[in-house]
Amino acid sequence: MGQDNEMKKQQGFTLIELVVVITILAILAAFALPKFAQLSEQAHRSSVRATAGALAAGVALTKVQWVSKGFTVATTDLKGFGNGDVDVSADGRPTATSGSSDTNMTATRCEEVWAGVLQSNAPKITGAEADYAVTTSGGDCVFTYQMDGLGSTIGYNADTGEIATVIN
Repeated sequence: MGQDNEMKKQQGFTLIELVVVITILAILAAFALPKFAQLSEQAHRSSVRATAGALAAGVALTKVQWVSKGFTVATTDLKGFGNGDVDVSADGRPTATSGSSDTNMTATRCEEVWAGVLQSNAPKITGAEADYAVTTSGGDCVFTYQMDGLGSTIGYNADTGEIATVIN
């Protein structure tokens, strides 16, 4: 009976041991939390860069398809690229999917270019949980990243095909 009582007394942690463990965890958390926050920022920046790269590749592929088909004028529903519904300007730059080759972009046509060039795996640009908000500035498309609230943007100039990225 005496041995059972001794064993029961030794089955726990002392208050000092618990305080030491909590202190060590607090110190580790103080070093780890800023690292995790920094990783989150880097992930958002990388996401914007990757999306801009995909958009640039899609714009370039559209032009390549337009050139390879032998076109020299504005074309609607460019066959052989994506869903075959991308409209291009007289320079072979994507401008819409609704039958417009005008390079003075509207927000609706920017959305069409986004969906037509990036296709099925494109980040969301409409709805309550959109990854990007779509606006125009000077006739160019501006896609503003919404996920981190810092206002990073991807710009598309339909006149030149240039993709400009601003990371905040």
